[in-house]
Amino acid sequence: MYGVCGCCGALRPRYKRLVDNIFPEDPEDGLVKTNMEKLTFYALSAPEKLDRIGAYLSERLIRDVGRHRYGYVCIAMEALDQLLMACHCQSINLFVESFLKMVAKLLESEKPNLQILGTNSFVKFANIEEDTPSYHRSYDFFVSRFSEMCHSSHDELEIRTKIRMSGIKGLQGVVRKTVNDELQANIWDPQHMDKIVPSLLFNLQHAEEAESRSPSPLQAAEKEKESPTELAERCLRELLGRAAYGNIKNAIKPVLIHLDNHSLWEPKTFAIRCFKIIMYSIQPQHSHLVIQQLLGHLDANSKSAATVRAGIVEVLSEAAVIAASGSVGPTVLEVFNTLLRQLRLSIDYELTGSYDCAIVSTKIIKEHEERMFQEAVIKTTGSFASTLPTYQRSEVMLFIMSKVPLPSLHHAIDAGKAGENRNRLTQIMLLKSLLQVSTGFQCSNMLTALPSSFLDRLLSAALMEDADLRLFVLEILISFIDRHGNRPKFSTISTINDISVLKLKVDKCSRQDTVFMKKHSQQLYRHIYLTSKEESNVQPHYEALYSMLALISIELANEEVVVDLIRLVLAVQEIAQINEDNLPVYNRCALYALGAAYLNLISQLTTVPAFCQHIHEVLETRQKEAPYLLPEDVFVETPRLTKSLDHLVPEVFFRQSKISEVLGGSGYNSDRLSTPYIPQLTEEDRLSKRKSIGETISLQVEVESRNSPEKEERAPAEEITYETLKKAIVDSVAVEEQERERRRLVVEKFQKAPFEEIAAHCGARASLLQSKLNQIFEITIRPPPSPSGTITAAYGQPQNHSVPVYEMKFPDLCVY
Repeated sequence: MYGVCGCCGALRPRYKRLVDNIFPEDPEDGLVKTNMEKLTFYALSAPEKLDRIGAYLSERLIRDVGRHRYGYVCIAMEALDQLLMACHCQSINLFVESFLKMVAKLLESEKPNLQILGTNSFVKFANIEEDTPSYHRSYDFFVSRFSEMCHSSHDELEIRTKIRMSGIKGLQGVVRKTVNDELQANIWDPQHMDKIVPSLLFNLQHAEEAESRSPSPLQAAEKEKESPTELAERCLRELLGRAAYGNIKNAIKPVLIHLDNHSLWEPKTFAIRCFKIIMYSIQPQHSHLVIQQLLGHLDANSKSAATVRAGIVEVLSEAAVIAASGSVGPTVLEVFNTLLRQLRLSIDYELTGSYDCAIVSTKIIKEHEERMFQEAVIKTTGSFASTLPTYQRSEVMLFIMSKVPLPSLHHAIDAGKAGENRNRLTQIMLLKSLLQVSTGFQCSNMLTALPSSFLDRLLSAALMEDADLRLFVLEILISFIDRHGNRPKFSTISTINDISVLKLKVDKCSRQDTVFMKKHSQQLYRHIYLTSKEESNVQPHYEALYSMLALISIELANEEVVVDLIRLVLAVQEIAQINEDNLPVYNRCALYALGAAYLNLISQLTTVPAFCQHIHEVLETRQKEAPYLLPEDVFVETPRLTKSLDHLVPEVFFRQSKISEVLGGSGYNSDRLSTPYIPQLTEEDRLSKRKSIGETISLQVEVESRNSPEKEERAPAEEITYETLKKAIVDSVAVEEQERERRRLVVEKFQKAPFEEIAAHCGARASLLQSKLNQIFEITIRPPPSPSGTITAAYGQPQNHSVPVYEMKFPDLCVY
C-alpha cells in the first residue's frame, strides 16, 4: 500500500507535495518562490505538520548531498531558513532538531562551500529568539566543528580565510544562542571555553604574524574588508562582555594556557594586546578577578624562565592601569605580597643560580634576565600603586617597608657573606619598589603620609653603609616632601644669583605640617647630618641632600625650621672644617659647596638684606681665593679640587655668630641660632652597622663647651663616657620594658577577667574618681574672698592654700 502511494504523486501527503514543488527541474533556476509561499502558509496553518516538513526536507538534503547535487542542497537550506524565520509555534523545537541535523551534515562535508552554507544557516538560526525553551538540545558538535574551522589550514589563502571566518561566525552564533538562556547548554563550562577561546586567540595571533611581514598591494586592498582577526576580536569582546562574575575564571584560564603553550609571554606584545581586549571588554567590577588570575599564574610559573615571568608581570602592569577605572579588588595587600614574594625568589635565583635547592640545576639562569624581571616587578608595583586611593597607597608603603630587612631589635637578617648579599639586594629592590610607589604621591597631611612606624624604619635604612641604600632613602623622602613639583628645579647644585628665575611654587606652611616638623624635625636633621658625613657619598648623594634641604625650606618651613636648618648646614660645614672623620678632599669640598648653595638659597627665601649680604660676601671671597669650595667647581664631571684644605682663610667660612646677629635683628631666635647643632643619640645607632656615633657626639659636646664664652661661669659638666651612655640606654630600656609589661597586664585583665570582677574594679575606680572630681569642683567653684579677707591673715591664722590641679594625683583610668 505504501509503495503504491509512493509511486503515485497524487496519493502522497500534502506536505510532501508542497516540499517537492519548491524544487525546480533545473537547480540553477533557484527556489520556486510561489510554491515556497504556499509551503510557508501551510506550515503556519498546520503547525503540527512542521516537524514532518523538517524531517522530509532533511531527508532530501541528505540524499542530495550524497549524490553531489549541491544546487538542490542550497535550495533546501534556503527553504529551511525561510520556514525558521516565519514559524514561531510551540512545535518548532522538533523542526529545529531536523534543521540542526541538516546543518551538521553540511559542516561534516569536506566541501568548503557546504561548510560555509551550513554556517550561514546556523548564524541565521542563532539570531532567532525562540518562544519555547529546549531542555535537551546540545551544541557540543557545533562548538567542536566551528573551532576546527577556525584552525583551517587549507592550501588556498582565500578559501582558508573564508573557512576561518565561517568558524568564527559559527562560534559567535553558538555564544549568542546559549549565553543568555539558562535552559540551554552552559557555554561557560571549561569543556567549551577550552575550545572557543583558543580558536579566537589563534586568529588574533595569526594576524600578529601577518602584520609583522610587509603587506603586498593586494593584501592592502583586501584589508579594507573584514578580516578573521577583526571578527575574532569582535567575537572575543562580545563573549567577555557577557561573562558574569562566576564565569570570568573559566574564560581567562584558556587564555593563560594558550599563551603558555605557544610561548607568547616572551615577546609579550600579543599577551598585552589580549589582556587589553579582556580588561576593556569585561564589566569593570570584575577587573580584580583578572588581576587575581594573573597573579595566580605568576605564582604557578615561579620556576619558569625569567623572560616568561617578566612577560606576565608586564601584562599585570598594563592590566592594572586599566583596572583603575573599576576596582583592584579587596585583597590589595595580597597583590603586593605576591609581587614582593616573586622579587625575593628572583633574588635567590640570581644568587644561587638554581630554581631549587639542588646544587646542579637543570636550567641555566641568566643574571641579566633576572635583573630584567626584577625591574619589571618594580615597575608593576608602581603601576598598581598609582591606581589606589591615598589611604590604600599609604598602607602599601607601610607594607613594603615592613618587608625591608634592617638590623634592628625585631628584624633578624641573614648572616654570612651570602646572607649579606641577599639582604643588600633585597633592601635595594624593596626600596626601589617603595620609591616607585611614592613617586607622584600627593598628600596634604605629612603626619598621615609619613607615620612614625614608617618613618622610623625608613630613616634607619639611611644609616646603612651601602651608598645606594642611602640614596634611595633620600629620594623616597624627597618624593614625599615635594608636593608642588619643585624637585626638578633643584636637580643641580648651584649658587644662583636670583632664585626668581626658578619660578618656585611656595605655599604657606599649614598647621599639619608644623605639627609634623615639631614631632619629626630633629629626627630628619639628624639623619641628614649623619648621611652627609659618609665617605662613600658621591655627587648624586649631595644633590639629593641639597634637594631635601631646599624642599623642606619651601614645603615645611616656619621660622623655627629655618633657624634649625641653618644650624644644621653650619654643623655640616664644621664637619668638613674639623675633619675628625678623615674625609677625602672631594667630600670636604662637596660639604663646603653644599652649604654654600643652600645658604645662598635660604638667604634669598628669607629676604633679610644683612643675611644676604653676608652670604654674598663669603661667596665672593670663595670665588676669588677658593673656587674649589663652590658647587660650580665641585659638582661637575671633572671636579677642580685642591690638594689640601689645611690653610683656608677664615673669610671663606660662614660664621655662626654673624648669621645669628643679622637674623636676630630681623626677629629670628638669635639664642637658638648661636647654639651649635648637636644630633641626638638614639637606640638605632647601637644597632646600625657603622662606627658608633657616641664618640662623635661626646666630642661635639666638648667642642661646644670649649668654644663657649660662658665657660668660666658654667659648673663642671659630668664627663660623658661610653659607660654613662650605656647605663642611660639600659635604664631607659628597662623602664620602657616595665611600662610595656604593665600595659600588657592591664589589657590581658580586661580581655580574660570575668565581667563581675571588671565591674567591681571599675566601680571602685569610679567612686575614687567622683571624690576627686568633687574636690576639683569645690576648688574651682569656690566663691571669691570677701574684701575683708586680709583680716583673717592679720590674726595669724594659717591660710588654706588650694592645691593646683596639675599637682593632683589622678587615678590611672582618668589619665590619657
